Amino acid sequence: MTRVLVVDDVDLFRTGLSSALDGAGFNVCGEAANAEGAVSLAEAEQPDLVVLDILMPGISGLDAVEKITAVSPGSAVVMLTGSESEEDLLACIKAGARGYLVKDVPFADLARDLHHVAAGGAAITPMMTGKLLDILNQLLRHQDFMTPRKPALTGREIEVLRHVASGMTSKQIGHVLFISENTVKNHVRNILDKLGLHSRNEAVLYAVRENLIEL
Repeated sequence: MTRVLVVDDVDLFRTGLSSALDGAGFNVCGEAANAEGAVSLAEAEQPDLVVLDILMPGISGLDAVEKITAVSPGSAVVMLTGSESEEDLLACIKAGARGYLVKDVPFADLARDLHHVAAGGAAITPMMTGKLLDILNQLLRHQDFMTPRKPALTGREIEVLRHVASGMTSKQIGHVLFISENTVKNHVRNILDKLGLHSRNEAVLYAVRENLIEL
């Protein structure tokens, strides 16, 4: 059962939401009326989700996002707020929130979105998604944003990447390049680290897109 920490300075809203979540298959492991309490509870309880308002007494919910993820790395933070500000949306995403939902969302949709986030996804209220897409469209029109990234790969790494793209194993690549299999694996690991990628397939797709190699 997904363990949830509910944080809101309005007692009636907080207790009502907690009760509704309990009835929807969630385990509300704690409640907090301010961000400071949320950080302490998150550290103690290590919840799966933290449902957090932005505007609260003391430090804001926005300021608490990084603090919560620092003391409870496994917790996904979902902002549940009345703010429809693009600035708040972007700030929360930048801080590491996995969801941004407005408080007038139907409870059935809220429960669905929270389950989705708990499963590793993300959730943004449709209206706010439209605003986010507008912002991204503006960025995409900016010439600097469209400038292709320049990967800092060495000649040897690009050579290894070409062989990876051809479908060769690390052992086969090592035989062709006269290096050990472990050295090949180290090159592949360095390539993924430099490009911020997670698999050989992603590295190949990146290289093709950036015209480093041709399949």
